[in-house]
Amino acid sequence: MKRVISVFAGAIALSFSVAALAQAPITIKFSHVVAEATPKGQGAIKFKEAAERLLPGKVQVQVFPSSSLFGDAKELEAVLLGDVQLIAPSLSKFDRYTKKVQLFDLPFLFDDLAAVDRFQQGPQGKTLLDSMQKRGLQGLAYWHNGMKQLSTNREKLVRPEDVKGLKFRIQASDVLEAQFRALGANPQKMAFAEVYQALQTGVVDGQENTWSNIYSQKFHEVQTTIANTNHGVIDYMVVTNAKWWSGLPADVREGLQKALDEATAHANKLAEELNERDRKLIEEAGRAKIQTLSKEDVAAWRKAMEPVWKKFEGDIGQDLIKAALESNNN
Repeated sequence: MKRVISVFAGAIALSFSVAALAQAPITIKFSHVVAEATPKGQGAIKFKEAAERLLPGKVQVQVFPSSSLFGDAKELEAVLLGDVQLIAPSLSKFDRYTKKVQLFDLPFLFDDLAAVDRFQQGPQGKTLLDSMQKRGLQGLAYWHNGMKQLSTNREKLVRPEDVKGLKFRIQASDVLEAQFRALGANPQKMAFAEVYQALQTGVVDGQENTWSNIYSQKFHEVQTTIANTNHGVIDYMVVTNAKWWSGLPADVREGLQKALDEATAHANKLAEELNERDRKLIEEAGRAKIQTLSKEDVAAWRKAMEPVWKKFEGDIGQDLIKAALESNNN
């Protein structure tokens, strides 16, 4: 009898432990490489709050900012290995998985951030999120850093001929290299941390970046002119392990997507506000003058850049380039 009772008690205990395991929340690690105070950092915090609110008891989100879990060089490998569930690298990091993301590096393709939003939220933008599934990655959302502006140590910066012969710092990107070569300028690949000193000492004559990056790194203090070109976009893609994502219960996946939608709206609003604020601060500082381009100026830049679009059309896809151009029409 005691043996029967013991077995019965063991079965009850086992059933309780199985039930507890079944109800244990899914742990989601979100790793990124920037500070919490940045738009991306705040977006990750917003995602945690929204996910745990929408899926109470079903998920637990842990956010690891400032490369505290994985740095730039390891985060993509980590998500593929399942050591982290969400990361948000720069779009330029994905060109080894799909060349199609080079679209966002193409110069003077989008008129402004509103056009970028229209493209990313449209069918072609959503298709791009799925373009790395065969490589094990699932894109979930686009988060903005902002539109790029061009700066130099020269007085005039309104037409393509104004940059001929100048040396420009670029990120490691085939498209960006082709962009400056098409203009008769000399691209120099250089780490972000080295740019200020290179501008200050004349190792390079100019650079391209968002208003927030220009202000935070004080590039405006060592440049003469900044042109409000909006000629490219610096963005991030929130990605996860494709197998992990597809294996989630449908209700959890739906809830996480809603949480990401909230976080995306929050992060992108903050990025836009930050760039607008920093543009005004640069103007008020009066160290570099800001030049605005006319429609004719933009048309001249776009015409000069068309050979670059053509060069990468095969890798990116004519359909994507066409959809991006159409997004400029309200």
